[in-house]
Amino acid sequence: MIRAALVRLHRLAGLVIAGFLIVVGLTGSLLAFWNEINHWITPDLYPGPHAGIELDAATLARRAEALAPQARATQVYLGYIGTAWVTMEALEGAPPLAFDQVYLDTVTGAELGRLKFGVFPTRREEVMPFVYKLHYALALDDPGGWILGVVALVWTIDCFVAFALTLPRARGRSRKRFFARWKPAWLVKWSGSLYRVNFDFHRAGGLWLWALLLIYAWSSVMMNLDVVYSRVTGFFLDYPRPDLAARPLPVEGRKPLEWEEAQSIASRRMAEQAKALNFTIERPIALYNLRDRGTFNYRVRSSRDIGEKYGATGIDIDVYTGELLNVSLPTGGHSGVTVSTWLAELHSANVFGPAYQVAVGLFGVTVAALSASGVYIWWKKRLARGALHAPKTDRRRSTMTDITSS
Repeated sequence: MIRAALVRLHRLAGLVIAGFLIVVGLTGSLLAFWNEINHWITPDLYPGPHAGIELDAATLARRAEALAPQARATQVYLGYIGTAWVTMEALEGAPPLAFDQVYLDTVTGAELGRLKFGVFPTRREEVMPFVYKLHYALALDDPGGWILGVVALVWTIDCFVAFALTLPRARGRSRKRFFARWKPAWLVKWSGSLYRVNFDFHRAGGLWLWALLLIYAWSSVMMNLDVVYSRVTGFFLDYPRPDLAARPLPVEGRKPLEWEEAQSIASRRMAEQAKALNFTIERPIALYNLRDRGTFNYRVRSSRDIGEKYGATGIDIDVYTGELLNVSLPTGGHSGVTVSTWLAELHSANVFGPAYQVAVGLFGVTVAALSASGVYIWWKKRLARGALHAPKTDRRRSTMTDITSS
């Protein structure tokens, strides 16, 4: 009774999420090599490291605003060595922009290009941004993110359902030990029929990759359905959520900090926190002007980061006063934050070097193959059930046809 219910649940969940997992699996395989592919197909946008002193975020923000006087900078991202991403928005009263990203050389400040991130690609520089947006939001912005969040939650639950279905059934007085009866579930009989090979691959592949499947499923919930992830993680671990609510506006006439002021204050505040909390700063990563929240967010790569690239050590300061509002350390503080950091870095193939990066690329293809094999198994069983429940007259006619044709 319980097993039959689990089979139906696994079948329904698999059919609902299979198409989505095929998309995110294949796009994720490409994103595992995000830097390499970007540098390969668009070396003009991603020239890589080169000699010279890198400009700071404030200078690059001003440079982008000078290049696009009808817009203002909102974010400066320095995670890709040699290239700065400057996110832009139209000035009040100005017509909509045909772009939202300006790419600058971090040493010279020269413009490398501009594009609208995530649009359907008509130029080679738009290919990987579209793949990225397709992966995390089905290229649909917030609605797509919510859809994939629900898919990830179903996927997480189905990981446990699928695992339970691989366990051997009780055999009464069978003398075989548990692991001896479970062993066939881990194997693929390659000499069998196409259906048998698919069934074995679906079951055994899911078992061998079960831990990684669960990591990717749950980390996807973290990235797309925080309302669920934060509550579950907070139940088991120390996981405080930062206050991201919009702050009240100051008295009329008070001006927000300029880019230069914000950068100076933020870098000083970060240095103070590094001394107080005993970590070292390696390089700046980003400065975001989050007007809707009333904050500047400043990020660096520090000794608390575990990823091999980028950085997630950050602080928030008040956009008007420079007051320190929040400190975010990726590791070494709250246990839930440390676990979340590991999930994020494992998901993005940002740990364990090129070997893990290749493994993640292959894993994405395997996720797509496992999903497709599940649909194939369902389809073959559906055909078999249809033939079994066909009217008797149709089966007699089919049998007579077989006899006469032989």
